[in-house]
Amino acid sequence: EIFDARKEIKTPLMNVYIKQPWNKDPIKVKKIAAAIKEIKLKEISSSFVINISKLQIEVSLNKRKIRNLGLNEEEISKVIAEGFSKLSVKLGTDKLILKPKSEENQLIELYRLKEKAKAAYVSGVKGVKQVLPVKSGNEFMILAAGSNLKEIFKIKEIDDTRTVTNDIHEIKKVLGIEAARQAIINEASKVMNDQGLDIDIRHIMFISDVITSSGFIK
Repeated sequence: EIFDARKEIKTPLMNVYIKQPWNKDPIKVKKIAAAIKEIKLKEISSSFVINISKLQIEVSLNKRKIRNLGLNEEEISKVIAEGFSKLSVKLGTDKLILKPKSEENQLIELYRLKEKAKAAYVSGVKGVKQVLPVKSGNEFMILAAGSNLKEIFKIKEIDDTRTVTNDIHEIKKVLGIEAARQAIINEASKVMNDQGLDIDIRHIMFISDVITSSGFIK
């Protein structure tokens, strides 16, 4: 994946470091981890029901999960409405009412939109599928499955001088080609060391130069 310069890697990962003094507080780090995990509508809902008589989708919301994530029903309704231009979104009692705006093929459209609505983005950082707060040395940090450096760097508690991803193309996009070159060296060296291979670092540096010398990852 590294030397082929694949744009879609199988296991994108981030090591997310926290600024002081928050990195000493495990409860605060857990809250930050919960805030950056991407939440989809199906994760905070108990059921998705198609009401055929009214031609609408009724989504029952899980209030306890919503409270635990520090969200509210109005925020969720607004985000879903912004994400679906073809849907009319209303907030009922403990449920969201989703109705297609188009009058054509409404029943077929309902079934299609029901599946799309399940995967609708609600909160967190897009692309971050799982989070795991861990202790590293004398501080706490977050291991994240998925990668989105640009959005992670916007969070004030995140230490953007140390937070890193294994997605080389994203590093190039956010931090530049020199950073991508160093990431290739770091990632390739880690793979070689994990396999117990003793290769002179200059070989890896040479390959990294060849891959990035044009200003693009090739």
